[in-house]
Amino acid sequence: MGNLLVYSGITTKIRAMRSRLLSEKDFEEISALHNVPEVVAYLKKHSAYADDFAQIDENKLHRGDVEKILVQSLYDDYSRLYRFSGIEVRKFLKLYLKRYEVDLINYCLRIIFNHYEQPFDLNYKRTFFDRYSQISIEKLITSRTIEEFVDNLQGTEYYEPLRKLRDSNASTLFDYDLALDLYYYTTLWKEKKKVLKKSELEIFTRDIGSKIDLLNLQWIYRAKKYFKMQPADIYSMIIPIHFKIHRDTMKELVETASVEEFIAHVASTYYVKRYDFDDHHTIERVYFECIQRLYTVDERRNPYSIASINTYLFLKEEEIKRLTSTLECIRYGLTPKETLDYTGGVIQK
Repeated sequence: MGNLLVYSGITTKIRAMRSRLLSEKDFEEISALHNVPEVVAYLKKHSAYADDFAQIDENKLHRGDVEKILVQSLYDDYSRLYRFSGIEVRKFLKLYLKRYEVDLINYCLRIIFNHYEQPFDLNYKRTFFDRYSQISIEKLITSRTIEEFVDNLQGTEYYEPLRKLRDSNASTLFDYDLALDLYYYTTLWKEKKKVLKKSELEIFTRDIGSKIDLLNLQWIYRAKKYFKMQPADIYSMIIPIHFKIHRDTMKELVETASVEEFIAHVASTYYVKRYDFDDHHTIERVYFECIQRLYTVDERRNPYSIASINTYLFLKEEEIKRLTSTLECIRYGLTPKETLDYTGGVIQK
């Protein structure tokens, strides 16, 4: 009864928001469009994005402008959920916010390592981060060196792990990306017990544990296929948490001699044994389908819980990623079928 009282209002809100997400039919129609203005005109008619694009002339927008508006839509949805939540649910949303903080830090690190000028396109994020986060966008984007950047994170939880990395004379963007991801997932794993109790802790443990397992599989696969990394180097980049994949199994996967041997071994794991690797079921696609199924089942079984929030934000984030990829495909003149194949869609017969 407690969860019902806590979540009845926000669950109703989420159901309404979810009904406005794009359908597969919408993506089929968008994939058949010819340019960015046509996509924006289409999104103006869709209730989820109508307000975001209402006062904007689609003929004056390029792809980057559209991506900013889509991300702002995600932040607006997070804000709606936060305003509609009580104290306990807000604790979970604060935990969830770490993903957006890490994404922001990673983006700003790229500015420094690639010697870009201050990006104008972070201004639209300031209101959101000023309201919900301890991170100051103003400080981060005015940093010109990694030393300044790390110092400008003082007062946040990210300062200490990045300070230690900086002081170890780490010199590559990869080092910092890896350190942030490892910090993020290990912190979530530790802090979940402080924020969640009983059934909700069980749900989140299953969700984040499965995501960690699947990400480790992705990273091992990519390390072997694209970078020919040795096992000792791969061990340094995987998240040191094991949920459904036992430590010994992970060791076997890391130490396989080839990509082909890795695929043969990974096919028998808890997550992958129902799939065959092919052009459609890449390991990235397996990751998405496993997580989507997990979140959807959790929400169906536990509608009055964090599962409803977790699932909605996941679906919204994936929708934005897919829209962004679709815009890129349209920009390069891919056919509707090619676009749907690339973005994970299917043409309904």
